[in-house]
Amino acid sequence: MAPTQALAPSAEVIAVRPGRPLSGSVTVDGSKNAALPLLAAAAAVRRTIQLENVPASADVHWMLTLIQGAGWHVARAVGRPDSVVIMPPDAVPTDLDLAPAARIRASYYLVPALLALQGNARLPWPGGCRIGERGMDLHFKVYEAFGDRVAVQDEGYDVEAGRPATGTVSHTLPFRSRGATVVAVLRAVVAGRALRLGQPNLSPEVLTVLDALRSAGWEARAGEQVLDLSPAAASPTEMPAWRVPGDKIEAGTLACAVAATGGTARIEGVQGRDVVPLQAALQRLGIPTAVREDVLLVDGSAARPTGRPLRAIATLATGGLDADFEPPLMALALGQPGTHLFADSINPGRHGNLLPQLARLGAKIEEISPTECRLTGPQRLTGAGVEATDIRTGSALMVAALTARGITTLGGVDQLRRGHADLPGKLLHLGADICEVAP
Repeated sequence: MAPTQALAPSAEVIAVRPGRPLSGSVTVDGSKNAALPLLAAAAAVRRTIQLENVPASADVHWMLTLIQGAGWHVARAVGRPDSVVIMPPDAVPTDLDLAPAARIRASYYLVPALLALQGNARLPWPGGCRIGERGMDLHFKVYEAFGDRVAVQDEGYDVEAGRPATGTVSHTLPFRSRGATVVAVLRAVVAGRALRLGQPNLSPEVLTVLDALRSAGWEARAGEQVLDLSPAAASPTEMPAWRVPGDKIEAGTLACAVAATGGTARIEGVQGRDVVPLQAALQRLGIPTAVREDVLLVDGSAARPTGRPLRAIATLATGGLDADFEPPLMALALGQPGTHLFADSINPGRHGNLLPQLARLGAKIEEISPTECRLTGPQRLTGAGVEATDIRTGSALMVAALTARGITTLGGVDQLRRGHADLPGKLLHLGADICEVAP
């Protein structure tokens, strides 16, 4: 496969025009959503850990900066920019720089490692996409279950480790939060205590963390109702490298773009199990897909539109549709016959970002509630100026722009880079007509 031709890193506005069907082969980057908790897990185990397939997205950059600012040593393998080594501090640092925590949502993953290092974690409120209220009450309840004390201020929060204790910590989440599940697991790791967690989130990102901890000697049994974690009697003398799985959301977005243009593509580097819900949605619309080992095949040229309604309902249930698949599916569905329903109660502000931007392209979408909408296709879109107000809104607008008549200019490309090192460049590699707009 030829290397992807990247747009200039300075481009903050790009122009997209409809063109020929996308075709060819492309490899997805490592998953940002999987890399962030894995990096925090590497800090939590207090051993030298090498991570492979680490993406060059902006959020991952800031997480690495945060880890380094907290005292860990961070190095990259020579000639391998996607290989990162995390080494524990030689001593408790006296001058921490935790300001980067305000730039990313996932900064809260580092709290357990900070508790192990210095007994407390004082962080600014996390940043990230503005897609509705995503509080940290569930996380605070986890810490309280371990005996920790939590204080909240206007500018951030402070977690102070409780006295060391033994025995199993039992806690049940009110809903299957991925963030709270990872936090509970990493808090158990740094405490050296067994954990019995009810209603866990068992998304691929969580399972990747559990696999990594197994390699560090922990025992993990993940069931639909309960996750059991316990330390092993002895840790392995040599640690295998941890590998960040391929980005299922990037694969899904590329698949939607290929399907929308009637193209055919081979999308490599993604685990088949991770894209099953996306694959089912495409097939319901009549778009042939197949998964072979770590390759997703999409054949939009052989599509036979079914007119069947698509119900893209985001869920935290195991094997359900990841909320981040919903925006590119919505952009694709605008060109597909049928009346389609979309819902995302996990990120209640996401539709408020996405729908007005799609409306600028001429999309007619009925907002049933702040988290639910429906549309009837096919619709004809017209190029206009739009803004990537968050990562997934930006990726959905990329898909929609590929079929809109005329030129679409997309601003806020820095938002896209938070989750994808170069999504526009991958689309360009498949034949999309994309260029940088000069300032």
